Amino acid sequence: MSPSLAWLLLIVSGITDVAWALATKKSAGFSEPLWAAISLVLLVIFIALLTKALTVLPLGTAYAVWTGIGAVGSLAAGVVLFGESSDAVRLTFAAVTILGVVGLKVSS
Repeated sequence: MSPSLAWLLLIVSGITDVAWALATKKSAGFSEPLWAAISLVLLVIFIALLTKALTVLPLGTAYAVWTGIGAVGSLAAGVVLFGESSDAVRLTFAAVTILGVVGLKVSS
């Protein structure tokens, strides 16, 4: 597999991780069977994609990028879909997360 394809799989895995977090929240502690099932399917997908990407990519950088996508994506989804706080402090730390991820990617 080429590094470009591995990075694409990693990004799709990160986005799927955000979808998993949303489905897990909607499952209400796995008391909603449909959302619980969707959550488990998304979990399997994002783990499979992450595992495949890690066969080529450097672990530290790839995992930092993946967690950054998940963290910032979940924060954005929470703000947009659930009315969670978007105060300056949260947005500043999201920006710091993005800067750190970009820095790791550029330096590798």
